[in-house]
Amino acid sequence: MHVAWLYTLISVIVVSLLSLIGIFFISIKANKLKDILIYMVSFSAGALMGDAFIHLLPEAVEKIGFGVQISLYILAGIGFFFILEKFIHWRHCHMPNEKGHVHHFAVMNLFGDLVHNFIDGLIIAASYLVSIPVGFATTIAVILHEIPQEIGDFGVLLHGGFSKRRAIFYNFITALAAIVGAVVGLLLGRVEHFILFLTPFAAGGFIYIAGADLIPELHKEVKVSKSLFQFLFFCLGIIVMLSLLLLK
Repeated sequence: MHVAWLYTLISVIVVSLLSLIGIFFISIKANKLKDILIYMVSFSAGALMGDAFIHLLPEAVEKIGFGVQISLYILAGIGFFFILEKFIHWRHCHMPNEKGHVHHFAVMNLFGDLVHNFIDGLIIAASYLVSIPVGFATTIAVILHEIPQEIGDFGVLLHGGFSKRRAIFYNFITALAAIVGAVVGLLLGRVEHFILFLTPFAAGGFIYIAGADLIPELHKEVKVSKSLFQFLFFCLGIIVMLSLLLLK
């Protein structure tokens, strides 16, 4: 049990540090970074949709089958993030419109990332409780999954009004949810039922964030050439998530 704790905590710390990938973008000049941000948002929207439909939902269906139960969990996720966004909008309406005020879709993305990282921590902990090799394999899969998603998340935060340093900081804070999830998983010992609820719930959240927040943001650009590149990066996000199936 002590070995499982050690390997689990080391693994989730490594996964959490991936959120600092935005450091590599600090040296890029603001005007150049601004030109590519919308494509990072496109990539993130595709990655969220791909993650929901290619990874999270098939995983949940495999465990509990497709039926009313899983549909309700997905709708619960959509409903939760709908209410959350309403609350964020309400707060924005009662706050002064000052410079540096971030857009609601960036805050929504942070909450979605928080839930996802918590699930990653739970899954890594559950894997190490099975065996060390299974834990290693799961950790590698999570790392390869997180790298493209963290790049997309960083772009969403910047596009939403965060400075580079604040984007890196908040991305890192949400990444720490993986450590919390791992500790919860290790303490509970058996977290399968909790994961079975959270997985489709997170999928619903990702579908909502991509469909209600990120894609409408992309539609603000009407120039044909840029719209085409947006679509290509959206497809790239899906393709990256699809390619991760080859590693299973």
